[in-house]
Amino acid sequence: MTGEPDLSPARLRHARFAIAAVFCTHGAVTGSFATRIPWIQEHAQLSAGTLGLALAFPAVGAALAMPLAGRVNHRFGARTALRGLLAMWTLALILPSLAPNLLTLCLALFFYGVAAGMSDVAMNALGVETENRLGRSIMSSLHGMWSVGALIGSAAGTLAAHAGADARLHHLVAALALTAGGLVAVRGVLDLRAEPDGDAPPHFALPPKSALLIGAIGFCAVFAEGASLDWSAVYLQDTLNTDAGLAAASTTAFALTMAVARLVGDRVVDRFGPVRTVRAGGVVATAGGLLVVLAQHPAAALAGFGMIGLGIAVVVPLAFAAAGRSGPAPAQAIAGVATITYTSGLIAPSAIGAVADATSLVWSFGLVTVLAFALIAGAAVLRQRSTVGHSGATPAEKAPGPNRDEPARIQP
Repeated sequence: MTGEPDLSPARLRHARFAIAAVFCTHGAVTGSFATRIPWIQEHAQLSAGTLGLALAFPAVGAALAMPLAGRVNHRFGARTALRGLLAMWTLALILPSLAPNLLTLCLALFFYGVAAGMSDVAMNALGVETENRLGRSIMSSLHGMWSVGALIGSAAGTLAAHAGADARLHHLVAALALTAGGLVAVRGVLDLRAEPDGDAPPHFALPPKSALLIGAIGFCAVFAEGASLDWSAVYLQDTLNTDAGLAAASTTAFALTMAVARLVGDRVVDRFGPVRTVRAGGVVATAGGLLVVLAQHPAAALAGFGMIGLGIAVVVPLAFAAAGRSGPAPAQAIAGVATITYTSGLIAPSAIGAVADATSLVWSFGLVTVLAFALIAGAAVLRQRSTVGHSGATPAEKAPGPNRDEPARIQP
């Protein structure tokens, strides 16, 4: 992609902070929505089963819409595309709380997922391009900022729920505030456009082959993440007979571990490279899974879940970064990886439940442990060579960096 004429170190630092703010805004929408799901369920008069059906629609919408993101990026340029898609995502927060019944909620959540998926691809593609130009890893901290945004959104939503605020009013105010903040943040991101003589991607592009193996690594990490987030509390309560308060703390601890690990993960990636980082993470996550499976005391299981979170934290950011360098169409490859990981997040909770019904939760987390071990075996697919040098790359892009398995040397 062609870039701005001014790619000074100061401009690149500003662009890095701007895209981090975009990730934070994106996460805040998710956190704001999640905390008001009980209100939405009561408002639409849904049972637990019908609510579960409705909550599948965001993933369906995202998976179907993500392949369109490459075309949008090519047509409008990275900054303009992100501006429109991020605003569509923040404003989509308003819709679910307005739904009076199951049908309208499913439609609202489908559009919510479309907006989430397309904006997710756009911001990750621009994050990868920014990382290329900086010549050092930033994707882990960007995803860490997404987690920070989700925590901020959920904290505000919790306060609104405790105050008895109507979710329609809460989400309207939150959506307007996040839209305004997001538009300000987007003004600082890099303004990148496709090469004038480059071929436009198809309107609906399937994931390229280069994204499939990378996506498989992301699939393993997201499966372990979804299983741990949704089932860790149940595991402690049902398998180890802990009280509800301690069981619930496991979910919070896991989420905080993920956020902190992502915020500091870039330093580790720059020092050791993506392949060795993911292999080491796979070892930690596998050990954590074994600790959960073999635990006879809640403290051991809590430590195990924390180790799983620590081990998988940087895998998805590195998968997006590798996808963005795996071929001439970064947005298309990132969309492919995102589609695979979203699918993993969709099936993980139900797959864990199905295995538990057939055997036990211990066997379910045995499966999680096997997938964590797969990270060790498959980490080499993240060793990708940058392709941006063929389209006007800057010296920073051509320097050794996070796209190779060696530390970066450019520190603007």
